[in-house]
Amino acid sequence: MPHSPDPVRAALDALAGFLIGTAPLDGTLRYISQVTVDAFPAAHFAGISTLVDGEPRTAVFTHETAVDIDSAQYETGEGPCLDAYRHKAVYRIDDTEVEKRWPAFASTAADHGIRSTFSLPMISNDEGFGALNLYSPDVEGFAEADADLGLALAGQAATLLANSQIYWDAHQLTESLQEAMRSRAQIEQAKGILMVSSRCTADEAFALLVRASQRENRKLRDIAAEMVERAQRRDAL
Repeated sequence: MPHSPDPVRAALDALAGFLIGTAPLDGTLRYISQVTVDAFPAAHFAGISTLVDGEPRTAVFTHETAVDIDSAQYETGEGPCLDAYRHKAVYRIDDTEVEKRWPAFASTAADHGIRSTFSLPMISNDEGFGALNLYSPDVEGFAEADADLGLALAGQAATLLANSQIYWDAHQLTESLQEAMRSRAQIEQAKGILMVSSRCTADEAFALLVRASQRENRKLRDIAAEMVERAQRRDAL
């Protein structure tokens, strides 16, 4: 029997109402995982398979057992989570003790007391972001009729993830630009200090900073910041 759509619709509302920027990217992924577990009563825990440093990994999970089970598919390159990611399709195991498509994964899952799994592709604008994976100790814990609701939930999760990535990438870029502007201002201040103290040109002052950076094996901006701080302390006396 398919599950009631009400928990899934509640999960969709929860994901749609999540405020981007209130949690870092890994926190957002953990939130997605927990909301998905809550949506399917048969699920005891969940994980998200995605690329980490170019390799498929269980990036986040609601229980560490998900990592132990998923290790079998990452070692063999075969498993429902990987196929959901690769083919952007739903894959369901009704009973891991008789599953033949992914024997290593199914055997590992059964050894950990998991009898059925549900792998949902996370797709936004036709781009795959990973797979949302559910694990149940019950045989046939997930029904074929759950696929449409599961896809809707995974799609909403993928959209949230995509928007979160855009937000945090922009946030990091802004911070990098602000740091670059602060560093440039400090370098200009340090040049001015050297121009006065050494009676040299701007180019000569910059060359002095570069040589100090090379000699001390430190970043030029750190040399400049230290010089400005020393000058400010002298002025305060």
